Amino acid sequence: MTKREFTYPSRNGTTQIHAVEWLPEGEISGVLQISHGVAEYIDRYEPLARFLTQQGIAVAGNDHLGHGYSVEQGKPRLYFGPKGSWQTVVDDLYTLYGMEKKHFPGLPYYLLGHSMGSFLARTYLIRYPGTVDGAIVMGTGQMPPAVVAAGRAVAAAEGRRVGWDKMSPVVEKLAFGAYNRTFAPNRTEYDWLSVNEENVDAYIADELCGGNATVGLFREMLGGIRFITDRDNLMRMNMNTPILFLSGEKDPVGDCGKGVRRAYESFRRAGVRQVELKLYPGLRHEILNESSREEVYGDILRWLKNNIEKTRMG
Repeated sequence: MTKREFTYPSRNGTTQIHAVEWLPEGEISGVLQISHGVAEYIDRYEPLARFLTQQGIAVAGNDHLGHGYSVEQGKPRLYFGPKGSWQTVVDDLYTLYGMEKKHFPGLPYYLLGHSMGSFLARTYLIRYPGTVDGAIVMGTGQMPPAVVAAGRAVAAAEGRRVGWDKMSPVVEKLAFGAYNRTFAPNRTEYDWLSVNEENVDAYIADELCGGNATVGLFREMLGGIRFITDRDNLMRMNMNTPILFLSGEKDPVGDCGKGVRRAYESFRRAGVRQVELKLYPGLRHEILNESSREEVYGDILRWLKNNIEKTRMG
C-alpha cells in the first residue's frame, strides 16, 4: 500500500483541506471515498484502507472543516463556519471526488459515510445525484422532525447567547448526553462508541478526537439532518444508485436500530431500487473498530466487489 497526503482549497475560500489517498500496489478495480464522523479525522480509517487496498481497491478521504488537520490557524476546532457551511463541507467532498475521478477515470467509484459523515454522504447523494456508483451509509440515524426542530431551537438560542463558534454545555448535553445512558453504569463518557474498551481508551487518548463541538456545528448538522429527511429532497437522488446501510444494533446514534430502519425505509419509499440493511448484534457506534471488525470489513468488501462487477458489466 502506498499512502499519499495532500491538501486542496475548501469551498469556504480560506481553509486548506487535508486529504489522504491509500493506493494498492497492483491493479486498481475501484475507488472508495470516506466521509468521517464528528470529532475525529480521516487517518482513523487507515486499517480499513489497508484491508481494501490489499484487495485492489483505492481509498481516499479528507478531514472535514474544523477537524483533524483541516483547521485554519486561529480558528476554533469542530466549527464548520457561518450559516450554510454544511453545504461547504459537502462541496469539499465533491471537490475530492473530482480530483480522484481525474486520477482514476472510468473506475467504479463509491462513497462511505460514518456517523455525521453519513449525514454528509446522504446530503451528497441529493446534491450530486449519479456521481458515485454506490454508497455505504454507516452509523447513521433518523430523528423525528419534531425532535430536530426542537434541537434547532435550542441551538439557535444558545448561539445567540454564547456565539456560534463557542461550545455550550446545554447543546452538548442535548446532542450526546443521552447516548451513554443505555450502557450505565459507565466507565467513561464514550462507552457508547464501542464495546471494545481499548478502542474507547484510544479515542480518549487521541488529541485529534473528542472535545466539545461548537454550537454552530450542531446548527449546521441539524439543518443537514432536516434536509436529508425531507421527502422532496430524497426524490432528487439517483434511484439507480445502490445503497448499503450498516450499523451496530446497540448504536444510540441510530436509536439502537430503530432510526437506521427509519432511514432505510425512507430510501425505499423514495424509490431507490437497490437498498440493503444490516445491523450487527451487540455492536455500538464504531463498528469498524470493534473486536469483530473483520466481519464488517468482509461485508464492505463483498458489497463493493459485487457492485464493481455489476458496474463493469453495465
